[in-house]
Amino acid sequence: MLSRSEIADNLHLVQSRIADAAVRVGRNPDDVALVTVTKTRGLEEIEAVIEAGATDLGENYVQEMVAKAEQMPGAPVTWHAIGHLQSKKARQVAPVVSVLHSVDSLKLALEMDKRAEAAGREVLALIQVNVAGEETKFGVDEAGLFDLAPQLVELDNARLAGLMTMPPYADDADASRPHFARLRLLREELIERGISAHRLGHLSMGMTSDYEVAVEEGATLVRVGTAIFGPRD
Repeated sequence: MLSRSEIADNLHLVQSRIADAAVRVGRNPDDVALVTVTKTRGLEEIEAVIEAGATDLGENYVQEMVAKAEQMPGAPVTWHAIGHLQSKKARQVAPVVSVLHSVDSLKLALEMDKRAEAAGREVLALIQVNVAGEETKFGVDEAGLFDLAPQLVELDNARLAGLMTMPPYADDADASRPHFARLRLLREELIERGISAHRLGHLSMGMTSDYEVAVEEGATLVRVGTAIFGPRD
């Protein structure tokens, strides 16, 4: 495990690189949020990254996110669910999560809308798009996106707020660029089809290996863990 100072230094380095990438393409760095991925990380590591300034935390697994949130009541953070979520688990995460990055069906969206309403909360819902068409990845294809997005506009508590994608892993970050660019173009096409740009404000894309490229291509949320905490044990 890295020391608290090493975690802080890494966080600040990632933040700096995000800002530099935004400036390179004429974007405002403030329009890009860093979601620090805390999957499998212990409370000491999470406390260190919060002290260093992290405000958005991302978790892949329901039980892990709920447990950590319960152990840190009142922590000044926003919780993001970034992994695949079964609709039957929406009840568990609705009281905790603020941004759901992985909506891939109307069934999940409807269940989250119901559970968020019951919890007296609004959850921002991002549609996960399998841009590369990988059989091993979750997410809707492009046809599914154009079918699902207009239906989500009708929901109030699981509120459509943008799109998310995970491109195929590659050693070369630039290999992800076409996939990030495609997600941005899909967003533009949805707007042309009549969905409010306000409902499509977020593009969640980019991880440790390619987050700078993602920012250059329009990401508003990047999900980074390893570059901050080091490799997992």
